[in-house]
This record gives sequence, C-alpha cells and structure tokens, in this order.
Amino acid sequence: MSEQQTPLTYEGILELMRETGLQMKENERKFVLMSQETDRRFRETDKKISELGSRVGEIVENMIADDIIAQFQALGYSITKYSRNLRFGQFGTAECSEVDLYIEDGDVVILVEAKTKLTNADVREHIERLEKYRRCIDAAGSDSRRFIGAVAGAVVENNVAAFAQKHGMYVIAQSGKAFEIIPSPEGFVPKKW
Repeated sequence: MSEQQTPLTYEGILELMRETGLQMKENERKFVLMSQETDRRFRETDKKISELGSRVGEIVENMIADDIIAQFQALGYSITKYSRNLRFGQFGTAECSEVDLYIEDGDVVILVEAKTKLTNADVREHIERLEKYRRCIDAAGSDSRRFIGAVAGAVVENNVAAFAQKHGMYVIAQSGKAFEIIPSPEGFVPKKW
C-alpha cells in the first residue's frame, strides 16, 4: 500500500517557497564566498607569475650587461658611462618611461631594451621610447648627443632581428655562452634619434 499524501494548502505552499528561498540565499552566499576565494587565489597566482617574469627579465639584463660594454667598444664606441633602469620624463605623465640599459660614449648614447623573448611589438615600443627620450632631452635644453637604439633578448627570432635592424637598431641576442650584437647587414647605419 502506498502512503497517502496530504494535499498542499496555501500555507504549505508559502512555507515551501520560504524554505526554498532561504536555501537559494544560502547557496548564493556560498557561491559568492567561493568566487571571492577563487579571485583571491588568481590574484596571488598572477602576482607570483609577474614577480617571476620580472626576475627572469633581471637575469636577462644581467647577462647582457656583463659583456655588452666590451662588444660596443669592439664596434668603436668609447664607453664613458653605463647605468641600468634609467627613468626619464616627468613621473605620472605619458612622457615618462624607463630604459633598461643606458650606455654613453661622449656624444653618443645607446639605449637598450632587454626582453626574455623579443618581439616586433617590443621593437615598436622601444622606437616609441626612443622618441619620448629624444623629446624629453630636447625639452630639457640643448643636448646635441645622438641616440642609438638597441634591443636585446634571450630569445630573438630572425624575423624580429631583421625588423629591428630595418629600423636602425642594434640587436643583441644570446649565443650559446653569452650575448652578442648580431652582425648587421651590409650598409647598416644605426638610426640617430
């Protein structure tokens, strides 16, 4: 025999709806808490990845910096000043930027951007950075120095190297044990910014 069910009354339906609403609110509260925890974990992971990327970038900069002075000297530059992470322009403005490596030879300044994996977009960004630097220097007064661009990377694909050289930049790439300036094509002249 089957158990007989009590017919639902208006009050019974209201009670059932109230209980369902309470359960839905509880489920929603749990979902919000889980979403907040997931977001927090994603932010932590993003921060760790960003920190790792920065550290790898620093390693690439250090590897380049160790030997690049001698290589530019071999190309005929008399290096008189060298610094890393040179900031220029007014902080908080669109004209503010940073150069990874600043190498000076009296009347010539070589501004180097270093990346773990160099891309055409990185080259374009460095062209913009060089133009900003030129504007900042010009705005500061009479500075007749020439500015030469160089890009560097632990990984530099041939098409990216050709793109940078086409735009008058030296290309510095890892070659087995160290980094070296890639031989420029015949007739190459570094662009003066």
